[in-house]
Amino acid sequence: MAKHAVLLSGAKMWRSMACAKSELRLDLTLACGQSFRWRETADGHWTGVMGGRVWTLTQTDDTLWYRVYKKQDIGVEGSDRKRKAYVSLQTENESEKRFQGALKKEEEEPVAVTLVQDTHEEEEMLRDYFQLNVKLGDLYKEWGAADPHFKHIADIFTGVRMLRQDPTECLFSFICTSNNHISRIQGMVERLCQALGAPLCQLDQTSYYNFPSLSALADSSVEACLRDLGFGYRARFLQQSAKQILDTHGLEWLEGLRRVPYLQACDALRTLPGVGTKVADCVCLMSLDKAEAVPIDTHVWQIAKRDYNYASGNRQKSITDKLHRDIGDFFRKLWGPYAGWAQSVLFCADLKKFQKLKEVPHLKQPQEEEHGEGETSVVCKKTKMQREKDATVKNMKTKPASHKKAKLSA
Repeated sequence: MAKHAVLLSGAKMWRSMACAKSELRLDLTLACGQSFRWRETADGHWTGVMGGRVWTLTQTDDTLWYRVYKKQDIGVEGSDRKRKAYVSLQTENESEKRFQGALKKEEEEPVAVTLVQDTHEEEEMLRDYFQLNVKLGDLYKEWGAADPHFKHIADIFTGVRMLRQDPTECLFSFICTSNNHISRIQGMVERLCQALGAPLCQLDQTSYYNFPSLSALADSSVEACLRDLGFGYRARFLQQSAKQILDTHGLEWLEGLRRVPYLQACDALRTLPGVGTKVADCVCLMSLDKAEAVPIDTHVWQIAKRDYNYASGNRQKSITDKLHRDIGDFFRKLWGPYAGWAQSVLFCADLKKFQKLKEVPHLKQPQEEEHGEGETSVVCKKTKMQREKDATVKNMKTKPASHKKAKLSA
């Protein structure tokens, strides 16, 4: 009800397109570690940068709602959860974002912005970004028919789909993921954009920046700048990879990898500093249209062993290129040409932040209880409320009895 009220209060500011939650769930898709540019800025409302623009997205059961912020004139938005949303845009002049020495940016002067009304281009951008041409419900049915474990998970984690990101943003974001976790990666990517990206706008006291260009990332001063910002050894990989792409291949090379076979694209990416097999697979899957790419990290390896009894006797402690390829082939044989999409559903379902979805009382969803490697049985866990109720009933039964016994003995 509250979300409907928000949409109605600012109806002229929102645009919409038909999209069922079974085809896309924003809360799962935008927070499962594919992109690091989105934040939940209000209940069920996600704000981030895509395609050089700042967006706010939300959804109802069968509709995806969106706003796009752009340079022009606006005062203060209407009542929106009683929050004022004054939006200011800082100048985008290229000369003002060039870095001097340690990439110290000049001050930009705020300019008012408004919401984009030309919706055709924005709707096409969203359709492309979320790959809405792919019928996710049909894929879920195929994967569920081939894999009982997936079918059980899919009943809870619907609408997890792959984003089609800008290849430059995807590559350099995932170079930051080495020995890292999602929340820390988000902070690093944000600092990267603040240091090297063009300013876009300020919304609710938060400034938004575009992702840096290859030219910005390749500058000789970048490594020192990023080390100062806490990137560690990754700072060198970021600068060197950008420089190698520009010096050896050119600006259009990354996007051109969309048109070559998966293994060729993967091998090409692995020639870059800081890009191993896992990062290459992530970039192939999430930005280069290689739906069969299955990124394998220790997390996915554990899923393969625990839930699929994969190589249960294997005592390897690290993921070699051969193991990566073998596990990928295992899942490709099981799930088919969109294996990377199916893997992302299981990866999402295994994240700690989403475990509460398995315990929603009114859904009565079963959870798996482990009984050893690769062997599971389905049980229904009691909710916290049920446990507290049981404890209360037990106390009511036991306390009077003990009180009576004490009184008689006296």
